[in-house]
Amino acid sequence: MSEMILDLSEDAKEFGRQALRAFESAGGDQLVQDAEAKPEARESLVGPVLAGLGAWELDPRSDADGLEAAAALCRSAGYWALPYPVAERLAAPSDLDVDGLVVIAGARPAGVLAGLESSWAAVTLGGARSTVTGLGAAGPAFVAELELSSVDDAGANDVALGLALPCWTLLGMMDRAIELTIAHISLRKQFGQTLSSFQGVQFQLTDAEVERSGLDILAKYALWSIGSGKPEALNDALALRMSAIEAAEVIFRVCHQLHGAVGFCDETALSWLSRYSQPLRRLPLGLSATRDELTRRVGGDGLSGLFA
Repeated sequence: MSEMILDLSEDAKEFGRQALRAFESAGGDQLVQDAEAKPEARESLVGPVLAGLGAWELDPRSDADGLEAAAALCRSAGYWALPYPVAERLAAPSDLDVDGLVVIAGARPAGVLAGLESSWAAVTLGGARSTVTGLGAAGPAFVAELELSSVDDAGANDVALGLALPCWTLLGMMDRAIELTIAHISLRKQFGQTLSSFQGVQFQLTDAEVERSGLDILAKYALWSIGSGKPEALNDALALRMSAIEAAEVIFRVCHQLHGAVGFCDETALSWLSRYSQPLRRLPLGLSATRDELTRRVGGDGLSGLFA
């Protein structure tokens, strides 16, 4: 994975398309609604579909093809707001007997683990690892505070992947939000014209698409950086996270504006996407804290980029 190619392999993209179809066949948008009503059913709702796809046979840590397929799977999971921490499962460290990994920060670590019986590890940005020994009360979007038991400080190589894969999930949510919005403005009429024919609407949608397409390229670059074992991979993952949060703010704002009030109603898929994007945008760090962490790490040197 040394040569930089700004696209996923055809095999990875086909795997992502198969996952999209499998999630749709399993229930599509209804999955997250059913899981919200009964969080303890998350595993039974989604687990068999993921196992059938061979999701847990992927090796994103040591196999370049597996890393790309994992990213494509996370993006497809985001498209349907799949009520399951796919990215966190795929980021599981190979040297601990756990099912998945969450990156944590701050005094009250939390993750989207409510209702799951799996065994989990947590890692700080500094590489300190713990096992999750208990969960607090379930909050919105399956977020629960984590009770932890310290393991070691050997998790430095776990952090970049643990940060990057959830950004691919968030990217999938943005794909769907824009797709839904295009469909909405193509049907909705004002003053005898479809909303899509108004220049102001076209400008807003262009802003959203510029954010999404830019993030798409940055996500692929960060994936290459991680897969190539670059020493600055964590910085690249933090840069990706910062950009993903910024893009999400623009895209969901535009999509909600163009949907109008109906975009906040449970009858629309956009409402569910927007709600379940919040943990991805806020955990382990929000925009300002992510920016501060990245600035602290790169200092005055800046990011390496392609031409260092």
